[in-house]
Amino acid sequence: MNIYNELINKNNKALSKAITLAESTLENDQRFISNLLSKFPENQNTIRIGVTGIPGVGKSSFIEKFGQTFINQGKSVAVLAIDPSSEKTSGSILGDKSRMEKLSLEKNAFIRPSANNGVLGGVSNKTRDCILLCEAAGYDIIIIETVGVGQSETTVSKLVDIMLLLTITGAGDQLQAIKRGIIELAHLIIVTKDDGDNKIKAKQTLIEFKNIISINPPIDEIWLPKVVKCSSINNDGIDEINTIVNQFDNISRRENSFIKKRKKQEIFWIKKVLKDELGNQKYSKLKESKKLDDIINNIVSGKNDLFNIIQEY
Repeated sequence: MNIYNELINKNNKALSKAITLAESTLENDQRFISNLLSKFPENQNTIRIGVTGIPGVGKSSFIEKFGQTFINQGKSVAVLAIDPSSEKTSGSILGDKSRMEKLSLEKNAFIRPSANNGVLGGVSNKTRDCILLCEAAGYDIIIIETVGVGQSETTVSKLVDIMLLLTITGAGDQLQAIKRGIIELAHLIIVTKDDGDNKIKAKQTLIEFKNIISINPPIDEIWLPKVVKCSSINNDGIDEINTIVNQFDNISRRENSFIKKRKKQEIFWIKKVLKDELGNQKYSKLKESKKLDDIINNIVSGKNDLFNIIQEY
């Protein structure tokens, strides 16, 4: 299989194979992915959406209905569902595809469960490569579903254009953790399960979160966070969320913050991967010798790539 040609033709089997290689720790696989990605310019026409929330909030049910709204608009959707890893086997539950059964049957949808390998941010160092591969395959909307939430789970915000935080009524202590951590990074807070006997409580939770964000500083100067309700069972509020996401995307591009943010994120991940792969000591020496800026500039400009740099040092 010529993975490059098959990716251009939006072959999902080739995309799955490429992601498997990207997640591999084998040197030959890493070299292959590095060379493959170098052939694709970064796609600036996509929307990268992070979806997080405590277990039981209904992330997979929400994503299935939310993803369908983009499909209905003639767009293609890739979902990278980051699963909890087993500490003993580094395996993952990999159940999201079965929970998004209808979306997975769509011709213009791709769902890939992936282990986080114990990374606190809810995403592994390989997740960015997986996003780039989905974009190389022509997907318009990339949704990253993360493992739970908490102060240490904010790394996903360094990967996406817009962050959605899902919450439910009666979350107790977990809700308090949300308030202190990732809520400060959320562009849109969504109170799920607004149906049946839960509708009154959902409305109360909506008001509570509106009060919280009113005293928090805005994420950036172009956007004030919003709070909405939805029901995945009744499909209520899902279209409104699609509209808000598209509204945010239009504003960020118009105000030129889109390109700035993606460039800042790229540099963040270059530094993170270098530090993780080279170790603190080598990374610090690069920083002290002032070679780091030149290395980053060469990677960003395409004159070199991360794999070659890591091999060199």
